Amino acid sequence: MYLQITSSSEFPNNIPEFFALYGVEKLPFFWEPFRSPVFTFFAIWIIPALVSGLIGFLVFRNRIKGVYFSILTQASLLVFFNFFNGQQKLINGTNGLKTDVTQLFGQMVGSESMQRLFFWVTAILVIAAWFFAKWVVKGRFGNILIGIRDDEPRVRFTGYNPVIFKTIIFSIAGGLAGISGALYTVQSGIVSPQFMTVPFSIEMVIWVAVGGRGTLLGAILGAVFINYAKSLVSEALPASWMFIQGGLFILVVTALPEGPLGWIQGDGPRNLLQRFGLKRKIETYPSLEVNNKEGNNE
Repeated sequence: MYLQITSSSEFPNNIPEFFALYGVEKLPFFWEPFRSPVFTFFAIWIIPALVSGLIGFLVFRNRIKGVYFSILTQASLLVFFNFFNGQQKLINGTNGLKTDVTQLFGQMVGSESMQRLFFWVTAILVIAAWFFAKWVVKGRFGNILIGIRDDEPRVRFTGYNPVIFKTIIFSIAGGLAGISGALYTVQSGIVSPQFMTVPFSIEMVIWVAVGGRGTLLGAILGAVFINYAKSLVSEALPASWMFIQGGLFILVVTALPEGPLGWIQGDGPRNLLQRFGLKRKIETYPSLEVNNKEGNNE
């Protein structure tokens, strides 16, 4: 919205061109704050975080989790998709808003130099987000999150309110998603409700599953690997990628439920050696092993 406004000086009434198609002569009121780059900078992550926090609080307060939580989030996604898809006069609805022909800092967003800049900004922010997430899950706060994951009723009985912690994490995830969406928009060339469809959401789940559930680095590696493979396979075999992606997801879920990274960090390598006939070292105290051997000798 900010890019559309700053690039509309040559159009009538200084409003984005698509408004003229629907007879809109004045910029809608909720567009006005996005004239400010400062407001836009904070809105990118604050608004998604607030929306996520509100939805998360309503969901977690009713103790909805597991499969029902997944279904509810996908249902919410469809609600937002249908809402934005029908707002032709306000945000160009199903046609979306193009970004590659807009200007930022006096340069065309779709130009090679700007796209290179966005690439490096994305890379830096991925690293920063990883460090931030590592900081969030460390210490007492992280221990409570692990406790909620493993045994939420016990955490509640110890005096902690899981709703607050889960809402905070859901809000943080929403804020990070907002930043990601802003960067994706300027690099894909357009933003439209099609990015809010269910398959696009499920694809992100595949990234995490392939990289390694329960690990921060695994999510990053999974996203990079899947999208790089998608680019290569789509060029050679355009119709085969969906089948390959589905097969890869099934393979990971059935054979490597923790993902390659989780398999490496866990007991995977030692279990593999054991299958080849190499004895697995017993994880116990050396004194117990010695006593056990002495007892067998006697």
